[in-house]
Amino acid sequence: MNQPSSFYKLQIEIHAEALQKIKRKLAVSSTIRLLVFLLACFGVYLFFGNTKIIIAIIVITIAAFIFLVSKHSNLQYDRDLKRALIDQNETELAVLDRAFHHLPSGEKYKDSLHFYSQDIDLFGRGSIFQYLNRTALESGADFLAKLFTANEIDSIPKKQLAIKELSEMPNWRQQFSAIASLVKTEVSAAEVTDWLKDYKTFVPKWIKPVSILFTIISVALFVLNYFDLLSGYVIAGWFFLGFIISSIFQKKVNNLSSHTSKMQSTFEQYYKLILEIENENFLTEILSEKRNTIIQSEAKTSTVLKQFARYLDVLGQGDIMIFGAIINGFTLRNLNQCYNIEKWIEAHKQSVPVWFESITFFDAYNSLGNFNFNHPNYVFPKINNDVPVLKVKGAGHPLLKESTMVRNDFQINSEEFFIVTGANMAGKSTFLRTVSLQIVMGNMGLPLCAEKADYNPIKLITSMRTTDSLTDDESYFFSELKRLKFIVDEIKTDRYFIILDEILKGTNSTDKAIGSRKFVEKLVASNSTGIIATHDLSLCAAAEELPEVKNYFFDARIENDELFFDYTFKPGICQNMNASFLLKKMQIVD
Repeated sequence: MNQPSSFYKLQIEIHAEALQKIKRKLAVSSTIRLLVFLLACFGVYLFFGNTKIIIAIIVITIAAFIFLVSKHSNLQYDRDLKRALIDQNETELAVLDRAFHHLPSGEKYKDSLHFYSQDIDLFGRGSIFQYLNRTALESGADFLAKLFTANEIDSIPKKQLAIKELSEMPNWRQQFSAIASLVKTEVSAAEVTDWLKDYKTFVPKWIKPVSILFTIISVALFVLNYFDLLSGYVIAGWFFLGFIISSIFQKKVNNLSSHTSKMQSTFEQYYKLILEIENENFLTEILSEKRNTIIQSEAKTSTVLKQFARYLDVLGQGDIMIFGAIINGFTLRNLNQCYNIEKWIEAHKQSVPVWFESITFFDAYNSLGNFNFNHPNYVFPKINNDVPVLKVKGAGHPLLKESTMVRNDFQINSEEFFIVTGANMAGKSTFLRTVSLQIVMGNMGLPLCAEKADYNPIKLITSMRTTDSLTDDESYFFSELKRLKFIVDEIKTDRYFIILDEILKGTNSTDKAIGSRKFVEKLVASNSTGIIATHDLSLCAAAEELPEVKNYFFDARIENDELFFDYTFKPGICQNMNASFLLKKMQIVD
């Protein structure tokens, strides 16, 4: 049993046991609340007619219920958190067996105009994104998609160290992700920050001291009335005054409340995520720098966010049935909370986007750390500036099962081109995507599906899945020409690893052979590096005249009227094609 599966099974046992304890506590909590209610009813019945005692019983009961409901809500949250942790570990066990097609596919991130994402199964069903992504927040998924498509080669060793550190913190990662998974918001984090940035205040500064004074006087009036020292008419008049003051601002208060009610859950959950980051001391540069963006000298960021969540919650509870109007009339509570909210916005609206970005970062990077944890046999490529762009021993595609995967060794030097031939289904396309992912994942700082790897960082650009466009009235051939033009323009300004699969498919054989040869010559002359897969064996002749070009192939054998593949990358030119054999084998032709 390997390390990841053992860990996940143990975590399921631990959290399942904790979940049962929480369920028992919830049952006790519900029973206590029922008993308090019954006792209150009995007290009212027992002292019926004694107004003062009944009022005292009601006040005490309400206070007790508020306390008990708060405790019950905390237990419910703990229950949901344990369920989320169990779900996480069950998901990981399934993914280890390559059962991941039920996870978010990232279909919306597909981009046919991107440097490579359309060609290498980066997004969509059965993609590497679907396999690796464990983000719980939409912003985290967006950020992770950007990491996959960034095509950046800077700071790779630092990224590797950050991913290594997170991979060694599975409990912290799972706790963070479980909390994030409970975030249910009506508006995105970006919408929240935009609203905060553009918010206009309306509460006058005198509201704060007046609301405090109003509350003190109201309490004093109630105490005097309780001891028959003051008429109830005075209290009614005082309430009417408070009601008038509140009504003046009611429309703007309602408008603010309608906006903040959608954000309250965001801040309620985000402060818990910030707290997780604050309480962890990261050692690597990238993680510690990201943590430092939320550290403040005057107060903990989690406390600041929690306070704002509380302000929003109190405002949201301010108009509950008739009680809200009564409380507002005697304390001006809604106006006081609006004042607190506006002061908070004024003090922290510039910092909120930075805090949210830190949460987004860790949500995305947790997926990368999780990927490394799940693949202890993968290796981080050694970054160097030597001649080999990519030198890999035992390279494989990370989405293939390791038990059946055929691994290959290869080395491609800077300014060198491979022409790869091979029979249909012999492994050419899988090899191209394997090499592509080695580059993309290497640039992200991820470990590679390999036994050993040396890597001289380079950007990637591909042309493997060109399609025609009925919408743009564009033929397949013209789409392909546009893609090749895009590649030619890009390599003029930067260094790229180019991967092409059967170029110029949209024209006749003779024209294709001539055009392909000229394009190869142009790429070689531009000092580019890359791989071209083709069925056109005439293109292999380029290796005889261009020292930068090398021929490799994937073989197929026909034995006893059966087709066999070894999926092994070999030097040379393929001699065995299988299209005619398959047509006959499948009884398509005689």
